[in-house]
Amino acid sequence: MKIGILGLGLIGGCLGFDLRSQGYNVVGVSRQESTCQKAISAGIVNQAGQDLSLLASTEVVFVCTPIGLIVPQVKELTSHLSKSTIITDVGSVKTPIVSAITPIWENFLGGHPMAGKTEVGIDAAEPHLFVNRPYVLTPTDTTPNHLVTIVEEIVRSLGANIYYCQPEQHDRAVSWISHLPVIVSASLIAACLSETDPEIAQLAENFASSGFRDTSRVGGGNPELGVMMAEYNRQALLYSLHQYREKLDEFIKMIDEEKWHNLQHKLECNKQARPRYLE
Repeated sequence: MKIGILGLGLIGGCLGFDLRSQGYNVVGVSRQESTCQKAISAGIVNQAGQDLSLLASTEVVFVCTPIGLIVPQVKELTSHLSKSTIITDVGSVKTPIVSAITPIWENFLGGHPMAGKTEVGIDAAEPHLFVNRPYVLTPTDTTPNHLVTIVEEIVRSLGANIYYCQPEQHDRAVSWISHLPVIVSASLIAACLSETDPEIAQLAENFASSGFRDTSRVGGGNPELGVMMAEYNRQALLYSLHQYREKLDEFIKMIDEEKWHNLQHKLECNKQARPRYLE
């Protein structure tokens, strides 16, 4: 099977590595010629270039551009493809993408690999990023069954764990465990930067260790991705943020009123619940 990858960044690059290792013929398209050359040299793709027409003979195309470019790129891409070509994407928001593309391309299936790294770009690509990671597919009532079967087979070859849900369900779920943490983590960094005493600020920087590293990682990641995530999943993220603020206020109240027993109970409940999200 000949598979196209539109967008040779981190996810597109990782896909290329793994698809080629499974024997697929992989064709990549990127806006930057230097990225195309890196992808070829690294063995990520068999062929790469800047022209969308390179994807004309592919059977499946993974669209791995930033969220805001997925719909316009697909609209431009469709003029180069056979009507039987399957298009799927890897965007972290699904509802606006699925609702925009489904009416113009029958063989479209929304997807989202729940895997990534702090680093971005083709240089950060590596094999096996998707192994044992969730990969969400969001078929609608009109999605052809054969299309789902084909994409599922490809995704399974990556070693990923497949989940199915509606686009709206996906967006609400990821707002809790992916998008909310980005904003919370970013707020943590911003709060630390608000320290007005230079000596204290410097000491905080010097003392920062694993706790700060872990909780600040996603908030210190790709700003472009963070903005697009907030823009395209705005309503679900706002709901999650308001709920988070309520819980934060509860913790503030317990500490302010020195209700240590209540705080202990809340922390014990959280300790018991956390493993459910990491199994």
